[in-house]
Amino acid sequence: MSTQAIFHVSPHTVAIRDAEVGKPAPGELLIRARCSAISPGSESLIFRGGVPENWKTDDLFETVSGDFRYPFKYGYALVGEVIDTGSREDRRWLGRQVFAFHPHQAEAVIDKSLCRLLPEGMPADRALFLANMETALNLVMDAAPLAGERGMVLGQGVVGLLTLAVLAQFPLEELIAADPVAPRRELSRKLGASLTVDPSRGRELAVLEACLFDDDQHGLDFAIEVSGQIEALNQAIQLCGFDSRIVVGSWYGRNTGLVDLGGHFHRRRVKLISSQVSTVSPALSGRWSKERRLALALDWLDRVAPERFITHRYAISDCQTAFELAADKHSGSLQVIFEY
Repeated sequence: MSTQAIFHVSPHTVAIRDAEVGKPAPGELLIRARCSAISPGSESLIFRGGVPENWKTDDLFETVSGDFRYPFKYGYALVGEVIDTGSREDRRWLGRQVFAFHPHQAEAVIDKSLCRLLPEGMPADRALFLANMETALNLVMDAAPLAGERGMVLGQGVVGLLTLAVLAQFPLEELIAADPVAPRRELSRKLGASLTVDPSRGRELAVLEACLFDDDQHGLDFAIEVSGQIEALNQAIQLCGFDSRIVVGSWYGRNTGLVDLGGHFHRRRVKLISSQVSTVSPALSGRWSKERRLALALDWLDRVAPERFITHRYAISDCQTAFELAADKHSGSLQVIFEY
């Protein structure tokens, strides 16, 4: 049978096209989508044409194969109901709600190993944030915060807010959030930030730097950069103290720029740590698997209830409007989702 799916057909343009869906084979499930989420970071970057066409899609998402040559499907947060199975022993899945790393599509046949069975009663729009929550936990694990440290999260989009919510449970001396959008800073305070700043205001950053290095203060112990902006990485370097660490969670794509690796970076021995959710840090992989991290993320969804971050809901027929809104930094959107 055929179903409707969203395809990227050129930079800044998406369209609904037919996609073929066969009957599920043994070990596969037929999913009818209930909702899917646009990733405000990577998908908006892709929508703007900010990714080289010959880049391969992330190995984590076996349901998203190939590269970024047009037309292509992309997306990795879909929640739906199992309506058919490929074998009798999988009939227990029927009628259950699952999360899948899959592009925006009304129906899809997916290997059951790539589907996460969701707890009974979990709202579908809450479950949409499972991938984002896993990313947030990965960032925190890579930052390895210690009691009494000063930390900062630069960028308060969905991943930044979830990262802040997790960090707020640590006994830190100070937790700072940075974002140019006032409503996002207000959310940061509600989630536990002790201080928020607007990084677009040079005066605010200058005052923060003066306070962080005043008298016996020695700057930030760690920072997590998830704004998608190279300049935020430079700001983190400026605010971090001796032997500090910066976890880079942003995917910049073509959005390259100059990283200031001058005096502060060298003299203070600042460490730059790349974070990638496709793998678990080698330092932790002896006890932590991706499965264990994903299970923890599922638990954290109920603690944070991130469905409150959803600002816009659309039918997939309005996909062009939805992607334009999600990619517009001045639109006021935080999380845009599709409902089927």
